[in-house]
Amino acid sequence: MIPSSRSEAIIDRLHKLHPVLIDLSLDRLKRLLAQLGHPERKLPPVVHVAGTNGKGSTCAFLRAIGEAAGQRVHVYTSPHLVRFHERIRLAGKLVSEEALIEALEEVERVNGAEPITVFEITTAVALLLFSRVPAELLVLEVGLGGRYDATNVVDSPSATAIASISMDHMDFLGVTLAQIAYEKAGIIKPGVPCVTGRQDPEALTTLAGYAAEMRAPLLARDAAWSIGPHGPGHVYNDARGRLVLPALGLRGRHQPDNAGIAIASLRAWQPAWLTDEAIKRGVAAAHWPARMQRLSGALAPAEPWQLWLDGGHNAGAGEALAETVAEEWRDRPLHLVVGMKQGKTAEGFLAPLLPLAASVTAVSEPGQHLAMSVDDIIAASGGVARPGPDVRSALSRILREEKPGRILICGSLYLAGEVLKLDGTSA
Repeated sequence: MIPSSRSEAIIDRLHKLHPVLIDLSLDRLKRLLAQLGHPERKLPPVVHVAGTNGKGSTCAFLRAIGEAAGQRVHVYTSPHLVRFHERIRLAGKLVSEEALIEALEEVERVNGAEPITVFEITTAVALLLFSRVPAELLVLEVGLGGRYDATNVVDSPSATAIASISMDHMDFLGVTLAQIAYEKAGIIKPGVPCVTGRQDPEALTTLAGYAAEMRAPLLARDAAWSIGPHGPGHVYNDARGRLVLPALGLRGRHQPDNAGIAIASLRAWQPAWLTDEAIKRGVAAAHWPARMQRLSGALAPAEPWQLWLDGGHNAGAGEALAETVAEEWRDRPLHLVVGMKQGKTAEGFLAPLLPLAASVTAVSEPGQHLAMSVDDIIAASGGVARPGPDVRSALSRILREEKPGRILICGSLYLAGEVLKLDGTSA
């Protein structure tokens, strides 16, 4: 694929420095940051967020609350959906092409020909930019795992947060939930409060043990805080009191957990700017592309059809989507359009969704990064899915042959990025 901008051309060139896409280590990045003058030590207050599912949404709630309080908020997330610039938000705005190029060239010059992964060098770029632009909050999302993730060079966050943990990236993080949880727990720092949402008991036991070793307060859901339905919205409770919240800006049965993690993290840190009103306005205004997002652009069919997009891609995400469908979407047929990344456990993602779907279509979209083959998705569905083979063809057939209902495109954030491009929707 030909880079479409100068910044993308630089990133493409950097791939050649260390051809392994994922090589979890902190040594290479620590060397580079020292050469850059340690920007990781000159940051605004940080909330560091890990987890298998929900960490991006938790970051969206954190950002929205900070901005509702009138604060300047930096955000670092991954992967991007449409443009690389989505990964770095400086004081409320996506990084400009000019600022990104300048930082990339500076970091590339300082690094020289030393081996380093692209995620490590772009993390260095983000930290450099964050250190130079004033803000009151930095929301820092882990890329993969926690212990050896590039973002874990930040030694003194104001709070850490760990969203739902499930089986994913087993080739890097371990083959049991306890092993994966141990890697996620690596972001917990001595004496710094760590907030966690609803977790499998095995994962929670591991997190609690690690937090105890670090002498870090572990604020777990239903022990230190809770959130539940209340009229059209929710009610949140912790030691600081009760908050009645409006309807959340992000859809899905799993989103109250992510909103609660964000609220509990900020209330544990207790910055001077945090108010109950800012929390309420923030959770209502939160937005995060490709998380139960209804599309209304070039791909969207006419009513009574609805077209939705979600980037969930593992067993935990499949269960969360199935809960939403079972409780909120039983009024009309559901048609799944599924595209996944190679190496993912498609069977685990599909298993809870298949009984709820009127039809299932497997796709492999041109341009989709490391797309799983249509045949492999069909096999993972037990032969239930039909070949798309791409999104436009799949939608055309569904609209022509199936009863009107909701179409949910899901299975991969990389697929989601391609769908947003087709729909003409900005991420």
